[in-house]
Amino acid sequence: MFTNRYGFIVDYLAEALRELRRHNYSELIDHHFSLGSQLKSRDVKAVRKTVAGLAKLIHPGVPISRDDLREMLEIALEGRRRVKEQLKKMGSFEFFQTSFSYIDKDTGEEHYVGVPEEGGRNTISSDPLEPGTVYAASVDEQGKAGLYRVETGCSAGTGKLKMAGGVDGVMKDSMQRAFGFLQANKVRLGIAHEFNSTDFHVEAIDLLQNRVSCACGTAFVVAILSALKKIPVQASMVIFGDLSIQGNIKGVRTLLEPCQLAMENGAKRALIPLENRRQFLDVTGDVAERMDPIFYSDAQVAVNKALSIG
Repeated sequence: MFTNRYGFIVDYLAEALRELRRHNYSELIDHHFSLGSQLKSRDVKAVRKTVAGLAKLIHPGVPISRDDLREMLEIALEGRRRVKEQLKKMGSFEFFQTSFSYIDKDTGEEHYVGVPEEGGRNTISSDPLEPGTVYAASVDEQGKAGLYRVETGCSAGTGKLKMAGGVDGVMKDSMQRAFGFLQANKVRLGIAHEFNSTDFHVEAIDLLQNRVSCACGTAFVVAILSALKKIPVQASMVIFGDLSIQGNIKGVRTLLEPCQLAMENGAKRALIPLENRRQFLDVTGDVAERMDPIFYSDAQVAVNKALSIG
């Protein structure tokens, strides 16, 4: 190539890269970090090699700062997790452990590294949400999990439900059933006056942008009661389950994938239909250790437990 600037002669660059192969950078991360428990031996080997390669290309022969090393480690973990996510989609339980993390040796703090399309970056806030806002999770027929934030606002009105964009299909049907249940039971629930003088505006945000159908009737009931009573739900809570127009609770197909996804995105507690209680025994040890299950048998119990009342 012709240029009016300085550049490396190809032979010189090739010789420099060949010389760097003699240096071992595979244990570089051990100076400041250790890898999480869900990385198997192949994962550890791949991450170490990626960090070593990045270090040689970006910082050849130069001391590497802690922040630069952290950045390279997170890139390597993200890259390896992408491989495991694809293997997991092939259906083998052998590759299901994808909660990749690293531990800061100075602070002892564990950091999880996700991929943007799969979450894993503290999508679920650890701070209390505004009243009327909840997190809902579901799983479709293919076993793919989705995560939504349902936001409900109130205005003076006559008890009407107004849905914004992003609410359609299965989610729209489940919300309409839940709203029908509230209309039929507003007196029993003690919200008749507030319900009849309020219009409800609801919006659902697909946090992972993966368009997984989400039957979130229970979450919607909790959101409306939270908005009416002006009481926020418990922090870091995700809600599972649907209900019929008569209030009969419908469980989810499986807890394995949605609980794993919720935990990786920051959930610390889950409101789960009672009929799914046995399925919680099937979740990974990491999920069972880090996320508290809270079981409910009907909508009123779900509201009371989510809002910590009654």
